[in-house]
Amino acid sequence: MLQVRRNRLWKFIVILLLSAGGIALILFSLNSKLDLFYTPSEMLEADIRPGYRIKLGGMVKTDSINRKGTVINFVVTDFKKEVPVSFDGVTPDLFKEDSGVVILGYYINGMFQAEEIFAKHDENYMPPELAIEIKKV
Repeated sequence: MLQVRRNRLWKFIVILLLSAGGIALILFSLNSKLDLFYTPSEMLEADIRPGYRIKLGGMVKTDSINRKGTVINFVVTDFKKEVPVSFDGVTPDLFKEDSGVVILGYYINGMFQAEEIFAKHDENYMPPELAIEIKKV
């Protein structure tokens, strides 16, 4: 084999190994940052490992919000099944009963321990300042 071909082969092997290493690092990083989204029915039927962070989405059940200081307990439903949720912190302004919510946290011993709450709104949302200006016009 000629020296030029041998050098070309070694360069190809090095590039291939570095590319495989880079792809492996990207996939490993994505896997650790990936949060799967479940509805209450899907979450209760799925086999979720303890300590595995997920996103739970659904509607806040009517008359289920119970506040004690900064701890808020409520129930999320998809109108088929319900999941009790506990959150310690400040909720978003749009968080209320009968509204959509996405919660990031852990399902532990029959209770969803929320780290973060994302309140959802429909496409007709308008900031309060803008709504006041429209009413004046």
